[in-house]
Amino acid sequence: MDQGPPTAPGVPPPDDGRRHAEERGAAPTDARRRLPIRHATLPGACGALLLGCLSFSPSLLPRAGILQGVITGILAAIGYALGVTAAWIWRAFTDREPRPARGRSWRVLLVAGVVLFGVAFGLGQYWQHRIRLLLGVTEYSLLQAIVMPLVAFLFFWIILLAARGVRRVYRWVAGLLRMYVGERAAKAVGGILVAAASVLLLSGLLVDGLVAAANQAFSLRDTQTEEGVVRPSTALRSGGPGTFVPWDSLGRKGRTFVAGGPSAAEIERFTRRPAQEPVRSYAGLQTAGDTETRAARAVADLRRIGGFRRHNLLVMTTTGSGWVDPAAVDSFEYLTGGDSATVALQYSYLPSWMSYLVDQSKAREAGRELFDAVYDTWSKLPPDARPRLYVAGESLGSFGGETAFSGEYDLRNRTSGTLFAGPPQFNTLFRRFSDHREAGSPEIQPVYENGRTVRFASDAAMAVPPSDTPWEGTRVLYLLHASDPIVWWGPHLMYDEPDWIGEAPGHDVLESMFWVPFVTFWQVTADLPFATGVPDGHGHTYRAEYVDGWNAVLRPSGVGEEDLHRLRTVISQG
Repeated sequence: MDQGPPTAPGVPPPDDGRRHAEERGAAPTDARRRLPIRHATLPGACGALLLGCLSFSPSLLPRAGILQGVITGILAAIGYALGVTAAWIWRAFTDREPRPARGRSWRVLLVAGVVLFGVAFGLGQYWQHRIRLLLGVTEYSLLQAIVMPLVAFLFFWIILLAARGVRRVYRWVAGLLRMYVGERAAKAVGGILVAAASVLLLSGLLVDGLVAAANQAFSLRDTQTEEGVVRPSTALRSGGPGTFVPWDSLGRKGRTFVAGGPSAAEIERFTRRPAQEPVRSYAGLQTAGDTETRAARAVADLRRIGGFRRHNLLVMTTTGSGWVDPAAVDSFEYLTGGDSATVALQYSYLPSWMSYLVDQSKAREAGRELFDAVYDTWSKLPPDARPRLYVAGESLGSFGGETAFSGEYDLRNRTSGTLFAGPPQFNTLFRRFSDHREAGSPEIQPVYENGRTVRFASDAAMAVPPSDTPWEGTRVLYLLHASDPIVWWGPHLMYDEPDWIGEAPGHDVLESMFWVPFVTFWQVTADLPFATGVPDGHGHTYRAEYVDGWNAVLRPSGVGEEDLHRLRTVISQG
């Protein structure tokens, strides 16, 4: 047997494992021990530092220190992956193996990293302070700012270790396949199998499992009644005397909706004229097993109550768990003098932000089925006996409300007016109107077809553009804030700079905001859960603006600026 070349006396035999490792580009053992970060690569660390520093750039809403740490950790992990990938591509073009980084390179990176991270952290604190001033947010936690780097480091390593775990599984699978196929085929097939298994695990077990668990938890909560909510004693509400929809079937948000709202006396104090008690009809998930039947039950109860005999009928598409923004309906009822009826239904147990991500199909079905059921009854009435038909929805509710219509003319011909607030980017009609806006009009307040039917307002108390053009016939109004992440969020933020960032910012968006691939997407994503936690008139908080929005759509007679001011105060305090 060949024992290899002999060695000279006193000379240790060569270390084949170490020699082969060096040929593959791995660092020798003693060099590895000298590395500041033993298991990191220099290109990956550079990428992590770059995206980690960029994570402090300004976004739409103020961020607490812990949330900033999470975003910094996620983006640092993405930067690490990009750095490693860029180095791999470079080696492929230069046709060479990886080489270990020198200790001096790591020391330079460490010093530069401390300086750059410190500067980025300081700028981030400055930008966050300015955003809080713009939005009128006073809360600030120094402790969270101090622990932010620790949170960022923790999330970075958790993600990095998870990725390396997936890589180990891939290598194991590829090793097994080499017993049956060639090395290239083993690597390709192994990569496909591990990627598919990862996707199935995330979407099937984790996401679907979490959604199912959340749905079960919130379904139990839906059986509860909010404090202070009591069953209506009037027959003008679902769940009241003679109702077709049992009180217990309305759900938590439905019971709050039918039990709330202004009374005729409260409306009279505002209008200083005789008023009626508003009509409210609702159907919850427990009312019927499918959306079509629930919509039919809600409309049947609306007919029983006398909703089709009122002069103003509002079809309201809810968000998530069946929530109806009280500001939207209360404003409608005040401005119509109580001569109104509102109908809505529940389509999910999940809260709004979860429904926003996973229940879009249910919102689409609910919006279409409810409007079609109302319109079927409404269209069969004599023309002179039909109420004015309006449609409204906020956030996911605007998405569902849109699905009943094919476009501008359909909205104009089948309704007397529409008010949508905070429309998400995936709204079909909203995107169509915005994408085909007139040249020169900004994305945060577009002008579509010279504003003949559809208009947009970031502040409905001001003149809705184009203010110099008559707005006749049916009015369709979208309320959207420049600082509302629900309006502007979308996967396209990862790779495409939106117009609204490159254009002049809105009055509540920092002019220093700029777009960075991957970074801006995760920043706006982090804004989503806190979109409603800012003062009225910013983010996804639309309360007093419903007063001016409905005033523009309804055009009520005898309502002046002083009346609107008083009503804004009432709605804001409600």
